[in-house]
Amino acid sequence: MIGPLVEPESVPEWLRPLVKVSGEVDSRTFTRFSPPEDAYTRPAAVLVLFGEREADGEPDVLLQRRADTLGSHAGQVAFPGGGAEDGDGGPVGTALREAEEETGVVPSGVRPVAVLPELFVPVSGFAVTPVLAHWAEPSPVHAVDPAETASVARVAIADLVDPANRFTVKKAGAPWKGPAFEVDGLFVWGFTAGLLSVLLSLGGWEREWDSGDVRDLDEALAAYRARLEEGVTR
Repeated sequence: MIGPLVEPESVPEWLRPLVKVSGEVDSRTFTRFSPPEDAYTRPAAVLVLFGEREADGEPDVLLQRRADTLGSHAGQVAFPGGGAEDGDGGPVGTALREAEEETGVVPSGVRPVAVLPELFVPVSGFAVTPVLAHWAEPSPVHAVDPAETASVARVAIADLVDPANRFTVKKAGAPWKGPAFEVDGLFVWGFTAGLLSVLLSLGGWEREWDSGDVRDLDEALAAYRARLEEGVTR
């Protein structure tokens, strides 16, 4: 099922626009990539978990940074998630299981509120279903397995939409370019940044930012790592 899993009025007011619009979008809202005909794709799901900060009640979202030693997507920031397994019972089950395994999220405190269309990720061959959820009863989170996850963070929506933290990256010699964020010591790009960017717009949170600020991906990553070594973060 694609679209709301609950009545929009039953979620916090700040999350309602996103739940309402979830039934009106298709994969083209989020990506231009479609799987080639007869191509084998592996089903996967990610948990886009929105909560409220204890200090001020402002909304945030859960992100993790993958371990630098992984063979694929090393060091990249992502939503908790992964490939489907027998017994998951669908994307919601996959997203909750993976989030628990990777970040220690307690599934009983998570309320899935909407399922988005399946999105094809060419580099991995995954067909990823984003599951939107509200963190009704937050639990402590951490990198459960340091071999897979380097860190876990709750990032404020206000920081993600801050124009100072947003720009566009491109790969030299390739036609691809996409949105990026540098916030709370995290450099977010690729699939995760693309999905985040659209969700921020659909949720009514987006602020005007300089989409014309286009940076070479390798150079931007190198500058980010240099700042980390110097202890300087945005």
